[in-house]
Amino acid sequence: MRIPVPTLLLTIAMSLGLAACANGPNLRDAQRLALYQANAGAPVESFHYFGRINGWTPLGDSALAVWTRPNQGYLLDLLGSCQDLEFARAISVSNQFGRVHARFDSVDVLDRDSFGIPCRIAQIRPIDAAALKQAEREMRESVEMAERAQDAGGGT
Repeated sequence: MRIPVPTLLLTIAMSLGLAACANGPNLRDAQRLALYQANAGAPVESFHYFGRINGWTPLGDSALAVWTRPNQGYLLDLLGSCQDLEFARAISVSNQFGRVHARFDSVDVLDRDSFGIPCRIAQIRPIDAAALKQAEREMRESVEMAERAQDAGGGT
C-alpha cells in the first residue's frame, strides 16, 4: 500500500513536531514509529511464522517491527510497555502451529537481566517494505535539506 505524498508529509511534519517537544532517545523512537505506522496496512489477525526472525526493530517500549523475510515485515503493537524491549539483544515470538496471532501470542525479551515477562501482541499490521524504504529515504533527504538550510542561515 503506497501512502499518498500529502499524508506522508503530514506524518513527517507531525514527527518533526514531536522533535520540538521530546528529547533523548524517545524522539528517534517516535519518528521511527510514525514512519512504520504510516507504511503499515490494515490490522490482520495473524501471520505465518517461518521458525525464525529475519530481523526486528524496537519502536519504543510498546511496538516493534518483526521481519520474517527480508522484504516481509509486521508492525506489532503491544499491550502496554514491554520491559527492556528497547535495549534487548534478542527476542523470541510465541506462535501457534507456525502462526503468530494478535491477542494470543507474545514477544519475549531474551536478556539475562530481564525478568522474562511476556509482552502480549495487541495488533499486527503488515508493513509495505518498499514504501517504508522510500519514506525513510525521503525523511533523510528532508532532514539533510533542513540542516543545510540551518547551516546556511546560521553562517550569515
